[in-house]
Order: sequence, then C-alpha cells, then structure tokens
Amino acid sequence: MLIGLLASATVSLPPLPGLPGAAALPPLPPIERAPQVVFVDRNGARIGVRGGRYGPAVDIRSLPAHVPAAFVAIEDRRFYSHPGFDAAGIARAAAANLAEGGVAQGGSTITQQVARLLFLNQDKTLERKAREVALAVQLERAFTKPQILGLYLSRINFGKGAWGLEAAAWRYFNKPASRLTVREAAMLASIPKSPTGYNPVDQPARNAERTKLVLDAMVETGALSAKARTAALKESPRVWTRAPEASAQYFVDWMDAQARRRAGPVRQDLVVETTLDLPLERSAEDALRGGVSRGAAQGVQQGAVVVLDGSGAVRALVGGTDHLKAPYNRATDARRQPGSAFKPFVWLAALEAGRTPDSEVVDEPVTLEGWSPSNYETGFQGPMTLETALARSVNTVAARLADEVGRDTVASTARRLGISTPIPTTPAMALGSGLVTPMDLAESYGAFATGGRQVEAWGVSRIRTAGGRVVWSRPAPAAPKQVIDNPALSELNRMMRQVVTAGTGTRAALPGRDLAGKTGTTSAYQDAWFAGYTGGIVTVVWLGRDDNRPMKGVSGGSLPAEVWRNVMSAAVKRLPSGPIPAGPPPPEPPPDAPALASPADAPEVPMPTAPGPETEEPQ
Repeated sequence: MLIGLLASATVSLPPLPGLPGAAALPPLPPIERAPQVVFVDRNGARIGVRGGRYGPAVDIRSLPAHVPAAFVAIEDRRFYSHPGFDAAGIARAAAANLAEGGVAQGGSTITQQVARLLFLNQDKTLERKAREVALAVQLERAFTKPQILGLYLSRINFGKGAWGLEAAAWRYFNKPASRLTVREAAMLASIPKSPTGYNPVDQPARNAERTKLVLDAMVETGALSAKARTAALKESPRVWTRAPEASAQYFVDWMDAQARRRAGPVRQDLVVETTLDLPLERSAEDALRGGVSRGAAQGVQQGAVVVLDGSGAVRALVGGTDHLKAPYNRATDARRQPGSAFKPFVWLAALEAGRTPDSEVVDEPVTLEGWSPSNYETGFQGPMTLETALARSVNTVAARLADEVGRDTVASTARRLGISTPIPTTPAMALGSGLVTPMDLAESYGAFATGGRQVEAWGVSRIRTAGGRVVWSRPAPAAPKQVIDNPALSELNRMMRQVVTAGTGTRAALPGRDLAGKTGTTSAYQDAWFAGYTGGIVTVVWLGRDDNRPMKGVSGGSLPAEVWRNVMSAAVKRLPSGPIPAGPPPPEPPPDAPALASPADAPEVPMPTAPGPETEEPQ
C-alpha cells in the first residue's frame, strides 16, 4: 500500500528504508521567506511586526528543552528516529481512510508537515501526499533534525494571527519563546491540531483539555517527570485575550513607512527601535476606550490620543478605539476643527503684540464681515481681563482679538509653532474653523511645555539587523529653535493654567501637578478636544465621530478632559516631568527705547471677506 501511494507521485524516489527500487529524487525547491520588520518600544518590548508572515527558523538551542519536547511528544513521537516519514503512521492513516471511504487522516510526520508548509498546498490527495513524503526525505538529507524542527516551529499556524512559535508566545503570553514555562509550552503545542478549535482565547476549556494530553505525552516519551507534570498543571498562566501589542498598531502603521524610507529596500529581517512607551500606550488606549464607552449614549464613536515628551519623542499614540476593526489613524491623519483649542495662538499673537493677561477686554456683541459669534452661555459678561476671557473661552473676545492683531498674524503664529494644515483667515478662524490633526496640535502645544522651543514629533531612534548591525541611527538633534520668547510665553502659560484651575478645563486637574491646557468644542458638538501639558509632556485628546455627525452635548471640558487626566496621570509616572518651564529671560530693552504703544493706538487692520463656520465653547 505504501509503495502504491508513492508510485502515484509525479516524482521518482531513491532507494529508501522500506522502499526498495525507487529512483533518484530531484533537488529541493528553494525555501522562500519574505523579510520581517520587527518594531520594539523604547525598553525593547515587541510592539508589532510588518512584512513577511513568517519569522526566521527557530533556533532550537535557544529554547528550554521542554518547549520542543512538547511539540514532538504530541505531533511526532518518532521524529528523531524516522527518515522523514513514518511507515506505521501512514499505514494507520491509510486504514482509517479506507474505513471512511476517502482521505480523512494524513499520518504526517513533522518533516512531512514542513514539506507541505514550505512547498505544497493543503489538498488531501494521494498525489500530494506522495510528493510530501518525497520532499520530506529530501529535507532529512539536507537538514539536521533540530533544523527541521526549527523550520516547523517557525511556520505553523497558532491562530489569532500568530504564525510561528515566537509570534504565538508573544500573542498569548507576552513573552519570547525562550521564557515559556512547561504549561505554556504545552498550551501552545495543543493549538496546531486546530488553531480555531484549540487556541486558549476562544476555546480555553478545549485548550486546557488538550494541554493535559500534551503533558501526558511528554511523560510517556520521557521528556517530563510525573512530578513536573503535576507542577505544570498547577500553573495559571495569564492568557492575553487581546494581543499585548494591539494598542500600538496605529503607531506601528505610522512608523512603518518612515522606517522603510530610512532603511532603504528591506532584504533581511530588521529591528526598529522606537520611542513608544508600551505601558503608557496601553494606559492611553484604556483611557480612550473608557471615555468613548462612557460617551456612547451621547453619540461618541471614536477618538485619538497623542503624547509627546519635551524632545518630540512620541511616547503614546492611539489612533482609534480598535485597530483591528477601524485601522484609520485618527491621531495622524484625521483633520478636524480644533474649536477653541486654537485660541492660544490668538492670545499668543496678542501678547506678542503688547497685550498682557491683565489687559481689559469686553464680552459684548461683535459683528465682523456680517458674522456675529455667540458664546455658549446666553448674554454677555461685559468687561474682563484677557486672562479671564481665555479661562472662560469667550468667543466674542477671541474673534475681536484676532481681528485687532491681524488674522494673518495669528495664522503665522500657529504655523511657527507647528500647525502644518491650511489655516483660513476668515473671521471665524479665531474659534478654530480650520482643520488640524491631533499630532499637529500636540507639536504646536509642545512649545508651551518646553520653554518656548519648537517641538517636532519623531518615533524611530535606531534601525538594526536581527544580528545587531546598525542600519540607521537618528542623528544627534540640533539645538531646538526658540519659537516663543518671554514675556509672552510666561504670560500665556499663566493664563492657560487658569483654564485648568478655574476655567473650562477643571476636570483635567491633577492634584500637585503644574498643568495648563485648553478645551475645544466645535459647533453642533462635532468635535471635542482637550490639549494640555506639564513640564516636558504634552497630551492631546480628541473625541468625535468618523461620519462627522454631531454628538449630544459633549464639550472639550467634559469627556475629553477626563480622558486627558487619566492619560496624563499615567504619563507623569512613566516620563520625566516637572513644573512648566519659564523659558528664556526677556530681552533687556535698550536704554533709550520708547515706551510700548497701547493696543488702542494700533492701526486698524483690514478684514478679509468670507466668514467661516461658527464655533462655540461650552463649559
């Protein structure tokens, strides 16, 4: 029966044990594998893989002995003694197939499975089986047993998107395969029989049942003592129901193209060392998902979070609530109206033009080019200071202020700090009628958190081969450009602190922390923001909907501020931070310099024509 099976193959066979008279086999086809790019966080934790599906062949010597033993015990007990195929196993499978009237069992050894994984398809035909046996014999001649086992462990499907042992160890246990316990190894060895039917996430009971079979087989083959089996059964490994690096996939997407541009054509496996802090990333995702969930009844559907440190290094980036379901990266690609989160640029332009936080402004009706902004609260509050107007996010004051200092000046100020998207100069621009990304806003607010220095986001520190050869390393950064001077910087930070302590952003407050920021809410509640900072850390939160439909009363000072507080409470524990820096000392005026003109003496600035959409800022 066995010789008849082999005779059905289109290849001929050499003399093999138990197969007299067969002719010579052709050479093995080349083993092909697309290179992988592995991304790690700033502490070396794996956060994602792009490129090829399969990793390199597993080095059996790098694994604890119980790991390969678990797979051999349950898959192919005679692996180390057969020549690539197991005649007894094939005979058993043939008998079962006759009884079933078709091909029900394969009787494949590990080597045959490697031949199928490398060179063949999954068709259950006698011809494919014969070719599988022939290729298995060739594999045994070309490779050692540990090498064959390493190829097997690098290619098999472990379910939940994990191909190969290393990927499975990270997916289910958040650790490398070299650190798998006996119980964990047995759990993984249980999966290949049916990746959907035995993986411990979807089928924990079936996986536990089969894990016992694997441990029993390890005892029977002498790989494990009865005492060690009992100890393994007492283990309670943590199984990650979501992939441990799931939250980082938006960041990895953002970094992938950048890393490839720096590394050039990818012809071998690469490791990309990034700036991401994975524990903070998980905290940011949890905070965002929690905020979206709490706001679901109000129509909140999606959100984004960006956290930068003082150098611009991206420490957390969450582009949505679930990358698997909605991979569009809202943190870097979604252009939304910032609402009143744009106002700090207006106030900064006014301070640089000579105003101070104590300058008097008036909340009163104003009409510019036929457009009349309104405040969230009905009525007008009359005279107040510039500081109070920012803390209360008064729209009438913002519109008049931008008109007085010049909307072109305001736009230039925003671009100087990092806004890269087009900025309209219509009267409504002061209320955030343009479009920005969360990343843009984070970069521009970074100057407030770093003593007035320009902040540009970056995420790759080094790229190396799997063997350690450095392919690219981030150059030493040049001295950061000073984009805000004093006294304007200190005065703006003073006012933005008031937003958190007594204004629209009180829900963002963290006791004992020097914080400043700004809420942002667009008309009809289509977008809600909180952008804020402490010394050396800036965080931006956006909530809204992909279809741009309005939410129900969600303002920047409500859910976004709460999400921001939860993210920032984790960030200050993970990253260096401190009081908001004062920045450089103001320049000394020349001895004969004339006194500064008052704002009332400034010449009138001509106004552009087309007003933009109205925005408003609730408390």
